[in-house]
Amino acid sequence: MKAKVITLENKAAGDIELAEGVFGVEVRKDILARMVNYQLAKRRAGTHAVKNRSDVNATGAKMFNQKGTGRARHSTAKVSQFRGGGRAFGPVVRDHSHKLPKKVRQLALKTALSSKVADGKLIVLDDAVAKSPKTSEMKATLAKIGVDNALFVTGADVDGNFALAARNVPHIDVLSLAGANVYDILRRDTLVLTKSAVEGLEARLS
Repeated sequence: MKAKVITLENKAAGDIELAEGVFGVEVRKDILARMVNYQLAKRRAGTHAVKNRSDVNATGAKMFNQKGTGRARHSTAKVSQFRGGGRAFGPVVRDHSHKLPKKVRQLALKTALSSKVADGKLIVLDDAVAKSPKTSEMKATLAKIGVDNALFVTGADVDGNFALAARNVPHIDVLSLAGANVYDILRRDTLVLTKSAVEGLEARLS
């Protein structure tokens, strides 16, 4: 399939051929959901923790006689039944990430790219290079190409001026080719790829 290529000034810069196997696959929401859950689980810190009975600082002496009081048989104040005792079955420090096959991850990225093409939300740029790092100029440039909520994926490296100019613009993200991922593609309305990004993604997913 063919896509039009434009410049940052919104001028025509030719056409580019998009690989059907990368930008034209069937959109499967189940695959996208699995990948988003995988990414969000992987980024969780997992540092939540509470004190259990072995962590509580309290005496280990038996609280009262075993028999004759009519009360339950308690041997320590560290148990969860008492105020100041440890919490039973509380959260512990752990890794929330889970495994997802590489083929599923690749299919999810293809599906995310294809969904933007199907929705008419893909823009291909000749290059993403800014003349200066001024945010005001970047806002004017984005207005020319008609985007206000977008993810820009550049080539192997992100232009320094472009990154600086775009970082203070709300709802605009800029990633290098290596950072392209399903979650960031889906969370923004428009996907903007450079020609080198298209070539890199096709090489990565073919």
